[in-house]
Amino acid sequence: MTTADFLLRLCAAAFAGLCIGFERQWQHKSAGLKTTMLVTAGAAIFTMLSIQFSQESNDVDVTRIIAQVVSGVGFLGAGIIFKEGFNVHGLTTAATIWCSAAIGCVAAAGFFMETFISAALVLVVNIVLQPLDTWLKNRK
Repeated sequence: MTTADFLLRLCAAAFAGLCIGFERQWQHKSAGLKTTMLVTAGAAIFTMLSIQFSQESNDVDVTRIIAQVVSGVGFLGAGIIFKEGFNVHGLTTAATIWCSAAIGCVAAAGFFMETFISAALVLVVNIVLQPLDTWLKNRK
């Protein structure tokens, strides 16, 4: 992988994280712009490292590092979720962080269109479905 290719993939991941993080920050959620960008970029860096190692040796399984990214980000997401009485807060933000890591992995693999389709899906779920979610929670 060339330096230019590395930079392009990293920028694609970071831009997707920026878009998702902007929405979270706009909604005053706990994991916003910086967190989401760092998650997408970190996932991309680990994935590209794995890809680079697999190109140099046939013994390397690319999916092993990606699996550890999923575990690590799950731990980060668990720190965002908290319970207050009968209410649970942070589930959507934790799921958004988890999806952001996956998007970083997709960008690192060089699937740019899929990266932006995935980011758009996360934004649609977080923005467009919010009124429906609120209505469902408030109905009697």
